[in-house]
Parts: sequence; C-alpha cells; structure tokens
Amino acid sequence: MINIAIDGPAGAGKSTIARSLASKLGYIYVDTGALYRAVGVNAMRSGADTKNPEQVCATLDGADVSLRFVDGEQRVFLGEEDVSVAIRTPEASMAASNVSAIPEVRAFLFDLQRDIAAKNNCIMDGRDIGTVVLPDAQVKIFLTASAEVRAKRRYDELLAKGMQADYNQVLEEMIQRDYQDSHRAIAPLKQADDAVLVDTSDMNLEQVIETLENIVKENI
Repeated sequence: MINIAIDGPAGAGKSTIARSLASKLGYIYVDTGALYRAVGVNAMRSGADTKNPEQVCATLDGADVSLRFVDGEQRVFLGEEDVSVAIRTPEASMAASNVSAIPEVRAFLFDLQRDIAAKNNCIMDGRDIGTVVLPDAQVKIFLTASAEVRAKRRYDELLAKGMQADYNQVLEEMIQRDYQDSHRAIAPLKQADDAVLVDTSDMNLEQVIETLENIVKENI
C-alpha cells in the first residue's frame, strides 16, 4: 500500500488539503486529529477533566470510536452517533490536544490508524504520522503556516459554520495548542527528518494542492 503522511500544527489546513489530494489520487483520507477529538469529546461528555490522565483513561472502555467512509467521505462516529460536526468546536480542539498527550489514548488509537494504512492506499494527517504512526510512509510532508495566518483561517472557518468566534481568542488558543503539541513528552509535534517542508502562509488552496501533488509524483 502507498502511504502519505502529512504532519503540521493546528490550523495549517491539513484536513482540507489532504482530503482534496486524496480525492485527486483516489486514496483513502484519514484525519487522525478527528479521532483524538472524538476521544476528547467522549471524555468531556463523561464529565472527565481532559487534562487528568486517570479520568480520561477511565472513559476509554466506553469510547467506541470509528471512522466510516460515506460516499468516499470520512465520517467520525462514537458508537452509532455521527460526531463529525460536534468534534469541530474550539473546546473539542483543546480537549484533543489534552488527551493526545496521554500515552494510553495514543495506544488506544494507534492500532486503528495503522490497520487502515496497512489495508489502503491512504493519506493520513496528524501531528506524529511521519515520525511515529507511519515512519515508513513513502511520502512525508510537514505542512505549516504562521500562527496569525492559521488563526485567521480557523476564525473564518468557524464564522462560515455559523459559530461565534473572536479572532484574538482563536489566535491565543492556536499559540497555546502549538506549545502543548510541540512540548508534550509523548510523540511531540515535529518535522520528520525525511519530510518535505511546505509553508502555506502565502499560498492559496489550489497552489498548496498542486505543490503537494508534485511532491507525491516526484517520490512515487
């Protein structure tokens, strides 16, 4: 199977870009961040403090997290509930950052991610795909942009979905999440040694997709 790993900080556009690229290539797209968001939402609904490993781990037994592909699009489920929209709130984002630092949560989702990659040509995005989850991926890309650009994109995305948002708060949360993700003890966010760095700060969506498509063609 051909595996493409795309890593990068929150708001870098990984999901949108990876989804579009997968569609072009005819690959399965796997948004690993959505899995961590689902675990975080499940923990919050259970009344757990997502910064408390013991409380979060106590919710894992009942966390039936799965990815299903409906009409070629990835949907995230908790049990039989489609939580694809519910996991996209700012609260879910911070919960995902908190629970992803817990080793037991990473182990809980690790086999699911690798199993999908072993059975499908796929593009998988996250924080540690090229470094930990799929270290042997044929193509590795580290996608980034300035914190200000990423915050503006996230802010516009929230407004487009009809959610209330404050740019300065989104930026503050983005910077906080960057720090948490890059400083955690377990699988911190970092660029793999053999990953291609792509800074999208001054690029539009079409330019980014074209750039990544060329990188894939050069390496496969």
